[in-house]
Amino acid sequence: MTERNLELALIGNCVIGALIDKKAEVVWNCLPRFDGEPVFSSLLKTDDPETIMGTYAIDLENFSHSEQYYEKNTAILITHLYDTSGNGVTITDFVPRFMQYGRMYRPMMLSRKLAPIGSPRIRIRLRPACDDGSQGYRKIQGSNHIRYLGCDMALRLTTGMSVTAIIDETWFILDGEHYLIFGDDQSINEPIKQLTERFLVETESYWLEWSRYLAIPFEWQEAVIRAAITLKLSAYEDTGAIIAAMTTSLPEARDSERNWDYRFCWLRDSYFTVHALNRLGATRTMEQYLQYLVNIVAGMSEEHLQPVFRINGSKQMPERIAHNLPGYRGMGPVRVGNQAAEQIQHDVYGAIVLSATQMFFDERIRRPGSKELFELLEKMGEKAYTYYNQPDAGLWELRGSKHVHTFSSMMCWAATDRLAKIARKLELPERLEYWTTAANTIRDAIEENGFNKELNAYTATWGGDTMDASLLLACELGYIDGRDARFTGTIAEIEKKLLPKGSRYLFRYVVEDDFGLPENAFTICSFWYIDALASAGRTEEARDLFEDLLSKRNHLGLLSEDLDPETGELWGNFPQTYSMVGIINSARILSKKWETEL
Repeated sequence: MTERNLELALIGNCVIGALIDKKAEVVWNCLPRFDGEPVFSSLLKTDDPETIMGTYAIDLENFSHSEQYYEKNTAILITHLYDTSGNGVTITDFVPRFMQYGRMYRPMMLSRKLAPIGSPRIRIRLRPACDDGSQGYRKIQGSNHIRYLGCDMALRLTTGMSVTAIIDETWFILDGEHYLIFGDDQSINEPIKQLTERFLVETESYWLEWSRYLAIPFEWQEAVIRAAITLKLSAYEDTGAIIAAMTTSLPEARDSERNWDYRFCWLRDSYFTVHALNRLGATRTMEQYLQYLVNIVAGMSEEHLQPVFRINGSKQMPERIAHNLPGYRGMGPVRVGNQAAEQIQHDVYGAIVLSATQMFFDERIRRPGSKELFELLEKMGEKAYTYYNQPDAGLWELRGSKHVHTFSSMMCWAATDRLAKIARKLELPERLEYWTTAANTIRDAIEENGFNKELNAYTATWGGDTMDASLLLACELGYIDGRDARFTGTIAEIEKKLLPKGSRYLFRYVVEDDFGLPENAFTICSFWYIDALASAGRTEEARDLFEDLLSKRNHLGLLSEDLDPETGELWGNFPQTYSMVGIINSARILSKKWETEL
């Protein structure tokens, strides 16, 4: 199989998401939701394409090359495949999403439209799989459909094409426009062309309307809109949860075994996501996410709040190895579930309070924050006040060690600081005094223990001398001014320690962890660096690095978690919400103003 360099597209509808490669093969798709069974999983296989299970491909005989792009400002994907004679096929891929009967219609449905260019000869390989990609589905042929049965799930393909040709995977001439609908095992009581075209128009209209109301910066508009759509697609609208990425076990670096399942909702990552969308004016995602948070906080009974939950709010996600999946380019292991749910990460309390703070100050919010919500958030504030000086695994989820991490302490400070601001807004003087005192106490402790006077920098851990890229967020959190000598000193020390020689891309840390020394740069850290440079007045440096990072996106404007500092190759789970958030935040900070340019 040809090596895949994450030249993938994402389509979805906030219930399911699918990754499609440049040859229009669906290489990853979980059903019935983001963290479900991978029905199409060839992204994590290295088998011969002729025998691989878990794929959905449109093969063009004598394939030569392809072109691929999104319909402007939508999640609709267009792929043109060409053969050596100039014939080809245009494939339109989308997952329906639009308003119907006063509700958002978001079916478990992959829709494909095929249109010939000349007289192409194609075949369709539709092979859903289950049990970690090891078992195929039993096929039952109907007059205009194929039912797929297996692993407690029933799926259906409906089409006007020859179902025999699809079942037998025979080659045939594509003689006109045809349509394929794959998803729930439900009959379609409407002509397939009429239904697909209607759904296509409605879905296009939805995304165009959604994009129209984004408060985008003057510069880098295309990049910001694509990032915003990608973040929206990562929100599981039924519960409000936001996943970190669509995939599991795409390695952070070649043969590193740093392979994790990111199809879950990290409370920290989700804060950054909703905050970025809020800044663009897309507030509904935050409101939905807050309901998810409220349910989690209200049901909290343990001493510590775990940092990550399933998208249905469940705490259970035991980590196991999927031995039937060899992994991306054969680089296993493939993990299902995430042991991080068992870790203690004290920054999570700050993430919850920060996520909800805008509810009390933004007049656009339909259901603004109330005293009852404030009291619920105070429970998180009390946790922050209790644990700000206690060891944890940190935001990088170190599995083999615990320290008092300065970033975790800063997030605990942020929780108490925002609670004080909310108390002032709600005119609760006693609570204002209490949380102001708490914030000052935590700040004094950070200055005493988390700042190294010899280095003139905040350090990764209390009393330490190593650096952590997350410290660059101190300005973003409102903890310190970007021109303050302590912050500029931290930037300088991070540049010295976390930028490999000759590289422009920042590592999150450069110390040995459970898997040795990190090999690739963590993409969001470079965006944090850009924002820190801008806050410190080094704007031209920031703009130059931002343009450089944008050039590392794949052909459709998407980023993964990690970046090879030498080659610029994308690594890690994909598309990574953290990285897409970085595009939005940095563009907003660096862009020229509409008022001065028009």
